Parts: sequence; structure tokens; C-alpha cells
Amino acid sequence: MSSPASVTILFFALAVLAAMSPNIAPQAEAARAFFVFGDSLVDNGNNNYLVTTARADSPPYGIDYPTHRPTGRFSNGLNIADIISEQLGSESTLPYLSAELTGQKLLVGATFASAGIGILNDTGVQFANIIRISQQMEFFKEYQDRVSAMIGPVETKRLVNGALVLIVLGGNDFVNNYFFTPYSARRLQYSLPEFSSFLISEYSKILTRLYELGARRVLVPGTGPLGCVPAELASQSTDGECAEEPQQAAQIFNPQLIQMIKDLNQKLGSDVFVAANSMKMHSDFISNPQSFGFVTSKMACCGQGPYNGAGVCNPTSNLCPNRKLYAFWDPFHPTEKANRIIVQQMITGSSEYMHPMNLSTIMAMDSRN
Repeated sequence: MSSPASVTILFFALAVLAAMSPNIAPQAEAARAFFVFGDSLVDNGNNNYLVTTARADSPPYGIDYPTHRPTGRFSNGLNIADIISEQLGSESTLPYLSAELTGQKLLVGATFASAGIGILNDTGVQFANIIRISQQMEFFKEYQDRVSAMIGPVETKRLVNGALVLIVLGGNDFVNNYFFTPYSARRLQYSLPEFSSFLISEYSKILTRLYELGARRVLVPGTGPLGCVPAELASQSTDGECAEEPQQAAQIFNPQLIQMIKDLNQKLGSDVFVAANSMKMHSDFISNPQSFGFVTSKMACCGQGPYNGAGVCNPTSNLCPNRKLYAFWDPFHPTEKANRIIVQQMITGSSEYMHPMNLSTIMAMDSRN
């Protein structure tokens, strides 16, 4: 949901080769910028610079990152956005709030994501100071002004239009808003189907704003199976089965998201937005973890309480010795290995996973333009 220099979309190996190779586009795609918006699934350190409780800047976060230190990523290692950058043959984008994001680094792209946010501005209020999606859009505008001062408005427009964009939103609107308390304001206001429809209408406005700001290829994952994460198992499950209401929320929201993306693309007359069926991608290894090399998809690697799903991952938590055997790293977030499985489906997955096309097809198409 990344690269240096001029950004006319460059040549790219055939889609067949991309499917055969673990890297989508070794050198060819190296001039394509990458922009990341969203929540903790793709935040790579912006919240480190904020006074907020939604942080992942202490051990054991980052235990399997190349530096073996916490980076602000809610992962034992790399997150989805990092792995997409890796597959593009590029370095990871820097957090927009990082002082290192200057000069040539700006041309790689940027990550605007902030843990705790949602589609709605009242999502994540308990985390206090986070970068809401409207502010992420403002930062994107500011970013373009900064780049324009370097390379001029024409090249900046080309860089932004030619970029790949990833946006990950929606899960927090249920987990940290609608279901956050038994009598949340949104729950009193809306039934679950009504709330989902409201989210979709607001999300459509956000995606339209991204288009207005120049985004022309936007990857939009839905939510995973919200009722199956260790946090929900710990708080709502008596027998290890997925929690019913959050699971129902995901089942309502995701098909509506795909339909909204179809409608938006039809309105724009172009396949700007690409839906990734995260629900299906996660469900594959949740329902049959052993076939993916996991010993469990119920218990988090790092945490405490039932399923290691209570509270947060911190230096005093239980910690599994081998993260590659676990689908979930902490009560809410996948391990790096699970993230790699998800990204691989984004790259080569069938229409069951990606609509209207997968990432390798997008890259092959764009290289011809």
C-alpha cells in the first residue's frame, strides 16, 4: 500500500518473469516513487515523533529487523509496505516526519501512515496525537511542494502520477471505534451494516482526494478477518473460534469496498484503484496455518494473557523464540513472514485476491505506457 530519480514509469520485465521471480522488477522499476498512507499496518515510524500511546518503539518490536532494534513498525521485522518496496527493487520509504527525508531521499517517496488512525476522524481518539488521514493528505501536498522546489512542478507531477500508492484503512474504525466500548457513540448511532456503509462513503471521499492530489495507481487492501486476531480471541472467544461481531463487520465491509472501487474506477474511466482482498489473504493462513509453515494462527508471538492477546507487546511480554512459526506477531499485527505471504498474493494473486488485476500485471501494463 518506492525509488529514486525521474519518474516516467520505466521498462519492466514481462509479467510472466515477474511471477516466476521473487522480485517484481529488479532495476526497471527503480525510478517509480512509492507513497504509503494508513494505519499501524504500514506505519514505519511516524508515531515515534508524536506524543501518543500508539507506538512500537521499544523492544521486542524490530527483533528481526536488519538492525534488530525497534523502528516504530508494528512488526518483528518488515511490514507490508517495506516488502512491496523490496519487491520493487527499492529501499523502504522513510517516515514523512523523519529528518532524514530530504534531497534525493524525497524522490523515493514517503510514508505518511500513523498507527491508530481510521477512515473517520473520531477513530483512535484514545491515542491522542496521531496523524489523521486528512492530515496525511495535507502532508502529501506539502511533500509535493518540497519536491517541486527541487525538480520543478512538471517533473513533480510526473513523479506523483507515475508513483505506486498504498493506502490501508478501515480496521481501526471497527476495533478502535465501533467496538471499542459496548456502548460507543458510533454503535449507538448506527447498526453494523449502516456503519459499514457510512465508512465506505467516507472512504470514497478519501480515495477521490488522493486522485485529486495526483495518485494514479492506488493499491487498496480491505480489512483482514477482524474477529480472528489474538486480541479478539482473548477478549471475546471462549473456544478459540473467531469473535462473531468483528468477523461479521469484516464480512460486510470488504465486499462493499470492492464494489466502491469498481464504481470509482468506472466513474474515472481508468483502473486507478486496485482492491486487495486482505480478508481472503489472511483467512488462508488462519484457517490452515500448517500449510504455510505456521504452528499457530491463534496465539500471538508477543503478548500476555489468553492467546497472548491481552494488552500490548512490551519488554515484559511472553515472546516466542521463532517468529517464523507464528502468523501473528502481537495481538493485532501479522509477523513479517505472514506479511510476505500477503504481499506475494498482491503480486501474483488471481482475481479471487486482486481486482481488477494483480501488482505484476499493473507493472507490466504501466511499463508500456
